[in-house]
Amino acid sequence: MERQLFKPRSRVFIAYLSLPVLWYLFVVVVPLVLAIRYSLYEWSGGPKMRFVGLSNYVQLIHDYDFWFSFKNNLIITLLCIIGQIGIAFILAAMMTTRVLKFKEFHRTVIFLPVVLSPVVIGFIWMLMYNQQIGILNWILRAIGLGSLVRPWLDDPKLVIYSVSVPLIWQYIGFYLVILMASLQSIPKEIFEAAEIDGADGFKRTIYVILPLLSDTLKVSIMLCIAGNMKVFDHIYVMTGGGPGKSSMVMAQYAYNNSFIMFKLGYGATISVGILVLSLAIILLSRKLMGGSEK
Repeated sequence: MERQLFKPRSRVFIAYLSLPVLWYLFVVVVPLVLAIRYSLYEWSGGPKMRFVGLSNYVQLIHDYDFWFSFKNNLIITLLCIIGQIGIAFILAAMMTTRVLKFKEFHRTVIFLPVVLSPVVIGFIWMLMYNQQIGILNWILRAIGLGSLVRPWLDDPKLVIYSVSVPLIWQYIGFYLVILMASLQSIPKEIFEAAEIDGADGFKRTIYVILPLLSDTLKVSIMLCIAGNMKVFDHIYVMTGGGPGKSSMVMAQYAYNNSFIMFKLGYGATISVGILVLSLAIILLSRKLMGGSEK
């Protein structure tokens, strides 16, 4: 009787799910299908569209600039995995100790950059990196390390590392929240037993916290890869992909082709290429981390 009373009817399920499913189709599936369609055309945005088949994809495979920007995405992704998730893990482990005080305050301060706009973050760090008025070079001069003063965003050899720092800084708090949520689900008795067995902070982190958070870390790494393969805003604000093309990433290369050179068909091809490469790297990382194991 109670089961019949609380069992939702199928049409109620359909009514509740129809709107989000339609919304998902509209914002995800339809643009993806359109991008694949446009990638088969030579199109500058006007009414004329010339079908070229797979020639855009052939061009993409031989496009040096695209693969150079892909390499930049890989560097940024690797640095962000180490920086964002690595630092977040260390901070999360510190949050479980009794040594660290004012934990709520630290969590709030670390999470604060996450809510800021990437454009604001990029502008702030552009000022910090400024060779003349930037606080970074000012600190280096103040502590007697003037020889280290650099044009951080104008040096082609340094710029890809310089633009990675704001990305790392902004999203440490995001991964800290994920790891803290996972840590709080672990029974306190496990940590107490580790203390009784004499596990200090380092041993407890390596032999207790790290294995227990392994699944969460895998998910975090995949999120980090997905986020940084489409990074655009920060770098566009700080360098615009320069100097030259030294900090160009795939999303900006697609933007430049689509909206500056008005090669919308080829821009769609680049977008599809970003999707394919991102999925391939996520699947590869999942395979390397043993994600297929039951």
